[in-house]
Amino acid sequence: MQRLLLIGLNHTTAPLDVREKLAFAQRRTIEAVEALKQSIDGSEAVVLSTCNRVELYLAAPQEIEREQIVAFLKDFHQLPDDSFASHLYEMRGRSVIEHLFAVASSLDSMVLGETQILGQVRTAYESSRTLGATGALLNPLFQRAVGVGKEVLSQTHLADGRVSVASVAVDYATRIFDSFDDKTVLCMGTGKMSQLVLRSFAALKPKHLIVASRDVERARRIGAQFGGEGVSSENLDQLLIQADVVVSSTGHPHNLITKKRFEPLRKPRRYRPIFMIDIAVPRDIEVAVAEIEGVYLYNLDDLQEVVTRTIDSRGSAVDAARAIVNQHVDTFLAWHRQREIGPMIDALYKRYNDIARSELERTASRMQLDEAQKLHLEELVHRMVQKMLHDPVSQLRSPEPHENGQAYVHAIEKLFKLEPPRDDER
Repeated sequence: MQRLLLIGLNHTTAPLDVREKLAFAQRRTIEAVEALKQSIDGSEAVVLSTCNRVELYLAAPQEIEREQIVAFLKDFHQLPDDSFASHLYEMRGRSVIEHLFAVASSLDSMVLGETQILGQVRTAYESSRTLGATGALLNPLFQRAVGVGKEVLSQTHLADGRVSVASVAVDYATRIFDSFDDKTVLCMGTGKMSQLVLRSFAALKPKHLIVASRDVERARRIGAQFGGEGVSSENLDQLLIQADVVVSSTGHPHNLITKKRFEPLRKPRRYRPIFMIDIAVPRDIEVAVAEIEGVYLYNLDDLQEVVTRTIDSRGSAVDAARAIVNQHVDTFLAWHRQREIGPMIDALYKRYNDIARSELERTASRMQLDEAQKLHLEELVHRMVQKMLHDPVSQLRSPEPHENGQAYVHAIEKLFKLEPPRDDER
């Protein structure tokens, strides 16, 4: 029987400078999943890493200690200490299911109703499934989470008129520049988040729109979608000289734009103001760049302050979404509980009916009973077994919390000397 654990942090528990230290690039996510499976016997693992969260979902036959995962994160990311641990949240059993369903439904997102997180949950799960890192518990759990997310977004008004990172970024930009028909917008990176922000700026109809990437062909395709051009990111200094607005989300492990790099560019830029939005984790733009006169720099934490103000105005949609989530949590737990205890209950009844039948046959052979008497005794013994097992089986089937259900199953297996069913028997 697998025990379920979540260790993670997000935009509500950790500042950006902590989140970026623990963020996993796609390649590193695969390495992390493989390392987790090797370090925890019989485990299942999914790593969800986005701009706003890093979460490790784990299932294993034995309890997994928080300290073990903290040590894993410290060693994997080669961090000097575990000071990040104070920002981590820990959930087990039912709480993990509630949280994952809320995440997939964007109820735990910086932007309520945003749809990107559902795809990120699906991608994280598919990556682990492809590696063979998911099994009897995480496969149905994540499949159900994706279904719940789709239902919430399609059947509630959670995504209607949402305030997004992109819309907030444009709002800030319009406070700095009166018009955009003489401005150049530079987008560094071609990921989904970059495209969302780029779409909003393209609607302002800037004079020039440039998409820069190491993958020039992809940059050209994305640029063409928004009426701009795609170029190589190798000539970054020249691009920064041209730009009035910079949107950056490259996934580069280090700062691409530093104060030391940007300072010499001010003169060729003719000291024009520049608006920069850094939506990368880890960050592309050094914090000190904001100290330069004429630079207006915003990152994800800055935008969060604006976005979270929309929550109170969307109360009815949030309530409807949470009702759907809660219903699916209860349904999933009931299904999972029956799936886990069903084979064990069958084994329990079989064991004690076999014992009773064996004793009955021994007694009947001594008493020289006729068929009618034997049938009567068989019914009597069967009723006795049913009544003796009724209370423990009823307790197992009752709607107790997930953690208690596991405890009861283990207790019954031990007390009645039952072999735990294998995963393929469940």
